[in-house]
Parts: sequence; C-alpha cells; structure tokens
Amino acid sequence: MDCIKTDTVYKVHAKYKERHMRLRALAKINLGLDVVRRREDGYHEVRMVMQTINMYDQLDIKRKKAPGIVLTTNLPYIPTNENNLVYKASRLLLEEFNIHDGLVINLRKFIPVAAGMAGGSSDAAAAMVGVNRIFRLGLSQQELMERAVAIGADVPYCIMRGTALAEGIGERLSVLPPMPKCYVLIGKPGISVSTKFVYENLHANDLAWHADIDGLVEGLHRKDLRNIAGKMENVLETVTIPNYPVIQEIKNHMKSHGALNAMMSGSGPTVFGLFDNDKTARNACRQLKKSRLAKQVFLTTIFNNGNGGNYA
Repeated sequence: MDCIKTDTVYKVHAKYKERHMRLRALAKINLGLDVVRRREDGYHEVRMVMQTINMYDQLDIKRKKAPGIVLTTNLPYIPTNENNLVYKASRLLLEEFNIHDGLVINLRKFIPVAAGMAGGSSDAAAAMVGVNRIFRLGLSQQELMERAVAIGADVPYCIMRGTALAEGIGERLSVLPPMPKCYVLIGKPGISVSTKFVYENLHANDLAWHADIDGLVEGLHRKDLRNIAGKMENVLETVTIPNYPVIQEIKNHMKSHGALNAMMSGSGPTVFGLFDNDKTARNACRQLKKSRLAKQVFLTTIFNNGNGGNYA
C-alpha cells in the first residue's frame, strides 16, 4: 500500500504495430455526479463530470492466425471469458468485420477493482483501440465510441478521455475545458459496494438536493481549481456513506490533511482528494497509509488529452 507518485504524462504507446500492441488503460474519477431521475425503463438519467487520471491497467494485445480470443490476467478472480469487458469489446469488432484471425490478450490490473474508477470500462476501451489498429479497421474515435456504448455506458468516455460532461445514461458526452493540474490522492477501503444496491436505494425521483454540475462546469471554464473543488458533489454518497461510514472517515482524513476537497468516485467505495501542493499531497498520502482506513492508497496526477498522452 505504498504512496505511488506517477509521472506527469503517461503515453499510451504501441509497439510492433502490425501484430503486437501494448496499451495503457487509464482510470477515471467523477468530479461531480448527479442523478436527474429514474426513467420509466429503469435506467437512471445522470449528469456527471468525468476526469481521467494517471493510473492505468496495461493490455498486451497480439494477433494470431488461429481464430478465438485467449485472455489472461494477473489477478485470479478476474474472469477471462465473455464475462470480461475486454473479451466482449474485442469480440464485438472481430465479429462485425468478419475477422478470422484471433487475439492473445494479457491484462495486467493495477486500477482498484469494483472501485468506481471505470477500470473495466477503460480496459474495454483500450481493447477496442488495439483491435482497430492491429487489424487496420480504419474506425475513427467517434465510430469506436458509437460501438463502445454496446459494451457499457462508461466505455465511450474511456475511449475519448480527458475532462467531459456525461449525460443521458452516461453515453452523451461533451468535451469540457481541461482540468487544472493538481495532485490526486486515491484511497480505497477494503470493502465492496454494489452499484445495483446504491442505485436501487437512491430513490432518484425524490432527492432533496442535486449536485451543482453547472457550477462545476463554470469552474472548469474559469480554470479555478479551488472553485472546482468546492463544487464537487456526488448524490450517491447519500446512500453509500450511511451504509459504509468508512467512506466519510477517509474523506474527513484527506480534508484534515490539506485536501481542497474529497469525494467518493462513482458508486464507490474509492475516495479521492484534490491537492494543489506536492508536499502537502505526499504528507496526506503517508498519513492515510498510517491510518489504515484505506486498503489501497495511491498518489497521482490529472491526465488531459493535450498533454502528450493520447493513444499512440
């Protein structure tokens, strides 16, 4: 549970582009999350500000002549069949383009699993980018995103990355001004939170308040980090924190050690805090580790699409 300070830029790079590609699938946090309503079809309409961070899983994708997908991972509890989003995303493109060659994919997981950080969705996004490149399908980013929604609501965003407003069920995306540079402290407690449980107990149509997503967007336009941090809100905390008080404890711990603000990402249980000072962030990371409130602790930075870290 070390405090890991990443480099400012992680390039998603390709090697042996014809037959072998290595890609980094980047994690996300929600700077703001509001649920507008529960629709008649059971889906929830949301407004979220999404932000990519410099934490990643690694995919090695290799083309093979024999048909089929062989997927391996570094974690024994991660499925390696059609229940894995990487498998589903790869198969979707292979079948659509009637490709008879197969793939060997090794997935190395570093993003906390089931943590509200879109690790699985980002892995699927990287797989689609890789298949598109290896087989020279010629799909644009937009064309990949249109297909990605069939895999999951977060997958189109994970292809686009950066700072974005997500609406609808999360599939309608608008590019926002890039997040100001800052330090991001990640703390995941040793618990699992069911996204289904959180949304079923939210009672979205009866919420007493809604997250100020418009205020958050305005802060991004102003490039005002403190204003952005002050507008961070997540309505799902109203369900998750009463059931898992450790989430609030981690938030309080981060703020007491200098975070501009701290919030749960997605449906949890991961908490992140924003810092404008490297020294303060490093100390907060050490103190969170000592507290043992979080099982996994990382210190990283914001990823923006213009900083040289696009897919290679």
